[in-house]
Amino acid sequence: MVGIELVRLEKKQRQNKTLIIHPVQQSAAAGSDSCLVISFGLSSRVNHKLPPPGCAYDTSDDFIQQWRCQLACLRSSSMAFLLSPRQEENENQLSSDDDDATNPELLRRYISSIDSTLVIRQLSSRGLSFQLWPAATSLVSLLDDHRCNHSDSPLSSVLPSSSEEQPHGLRILELGSGTGFVGIAAAAILKAGVTVTDLGHVVPNLKFNVMSNSDMLASNNGNVDVAELNWGHRDHMEAIGRDYDVIIGSDVVYHDHLFDPLIETLKYFLLGVDKKVVFLMAHLKRWKKESAFFKKARKHFVVDVLHKDCPPEGRRLGVVVYRFVGKQ
Repeated sequence: MVGIELVRLEKKQRQNKTLIIHPVQQSAAAGSDSCLVISFGLSSRVNHKLPPPGCAYDTSDDFIQQWRCQLACLRSSSMAFLLSPRQEENENQLSSDDDDATNPELLRRYISSIDSTLVIRQLSSRGLSFQLWPAATSLVSLLDDHRCNHSDSPLSSVLPSSSEEQPHGLRILELGSGTGFVGIAAAAILKAGVTVTDLGHVVPNLKFNVMSNSDMLASNNGNVDVAELNWGHRDHMEAIGRDYDVIIGSDVVYHDHLFDPLIETLKYFLLGVDKKVVFLMAHLKRWKKESAFFKKARKHFVVDVLHKDCPPEGRRLGVVVYRFVGKQ
C-alpha cells in the first residue's frame, strides 16, 4: 500500500489546471518516472471524485488499469496522459531542436485504453488545417471511453467494441483530417485500418504525424494511409474508393462555401453503396450560418445526436457528436 498525494502544479501547467497524482513514498527502485498526470483544460468541468490526499491504494497492475479506464471519463474537452519528468525534458528538447520556421508544436497525448502516447505536430502559423481543435479532442476521448466500456458508450451503435467483430477488420475514412490526431487515435484504439484525408498542402504534415506514430500503431495493430481529398471532386473520391464501414470527421463544418462540397462527398460515400455506412461527426457550433448545412444534409440523411459535451466555462454550447445515415 502507498499513499497518494494531490499536488497542483505551478507555472505553465497552472494555466491548464493540471493536477498530478504520485506516490508520496517511492522506493529507490521505482525511480521518478512513475507519476500520473491528469490534465484538465480550462474549459473542463470535472464531476468525478478524485482520491483525497493521503489515501492509501494498492499500486498493483489491476489498480493502475482500473484508474486508466476511470480517468477516461474525466476528459471531455481535454486529455489525460502520462508524462514523466524525463519525458517532459525530451519533449522540450524535441521542440527546441526543430528548426522549422513555422514554429511547430509537438503535442503528446496519452490514450489510457491502449496505454500508448500519440505525438502530433501542429503548425499553427500555416492555417486552420494544421491545428488541433476541440471537437477532435472530444471525439478521441469518446473513442478512448468506448474501448474501456463499450456497453455504456454513446458510440456503441456505430462502432464495434473491437475490430475482431468485423470479418475484414474495421475500415474507417476520415474527412478533413487536419493533423491526423483523430484518425491515428482511431486506428490504434479500434485496431482499424484508417485512411486520413485532406487537401494537398496538408498531406505532408499528415504523413509526418503518421510516420511519427508508426511504432505505436504497429504495437496496437492499427494502420493509417494518407490520401488527398478535395471535397466534391469525383476523381479524388473514386481514387480512395468506397470500401469503408464508418466515415468520421471533426470540426469540418465551418466555411459556408464548403457546405455543398461536403454534402456531395457524404452522398458519394454513404448513398448508393451495398451496406449501411455511417458518418460520425464531432462539431462545435460557432455561427448561426451552420444551421444551413444541417438543413441541406437532412434532405439526404437521417441526422441524430449521439452525445453532447458539457459546455465549457463561459460558453453556452459544448461539442456535439452527430450520426448521419443515408435515407432509404
